[in-house]
Amino acid sequence: MFAGSSLTDALKKAGDRLKVNNPGTDYVFNFGSSSTLATQIASGAPADVFASADETNMQKVVDAKLNEGAPAVFLSNRLQIAVAAGNPKHITGLNDLAKPGLIVVLAAPTVPAGKYALEALQKAGVTVRPASLEVDVRAALNKVALGEADAGVVYVTDVKSAGARVSGVEIPEQYQVIARYPIAVVKDSKNPRLARAFVDYLLSDEGRTLLAEFGFSRP
Repeated sequence: MFAGSSLTDALKKAGDRLKVNNPGTDYVFNFGSSSTLATQIASGAPADVFASADETNMQKVVDAKLNEGAPAVFLSNRLQIAVAAGNPKHITGLNDLAKPGLIVVLAAPTVPAGKYALEALQKAGVTVRPASLEVDVRAALNKVALGEADAGVVYVTDVKSAGARVSGVEIPEQYQVIARYPIAVVKDSKNPRLARAFVDYLLSDEGRTLLAEFGFSRP
């Protein structure tokens, strides 16, 4: 299972649920930036399912004719500012991320979360000079959680996953960028039946309910 890093907790839980009906099945996950995963699949990496945090990187797989069946958008996500627990820097919105001396991290622009963050900042008319551009959104989140950065623009689901380690600052609707996540079975999957079952589960009412527990929204 190749999937965007923001899906880490939710898809592991989905795998645990599916093992009940498929005893002995081992779900192996490769989480990372969707751009890196799409490149790996195009280079011949053995994948059964690809879940991307954006439609652009899924389209790369489709254009290379490496998908089996049309991709389906199975969830959406929203952006949020992750700050240190308790928000000691008193960050109230995107404008505050431009304050001098504030250490801000973003995912790299080639990563969906990084691209979305830049779009949100552009909408707000805010210029940020990030201290680092991380390989994926979870890496950006971890910088904040570990106290190595004051703030980072990540997904709502990432802030939720961090629990008490970080706090979240809402981004107003006019600056939001909604992430749409498509999923598809990869052509030449070694386990096409199980791959299709995994995708079908995430598209089912039960699967959508599970995803909502992690903060994801319906597409």
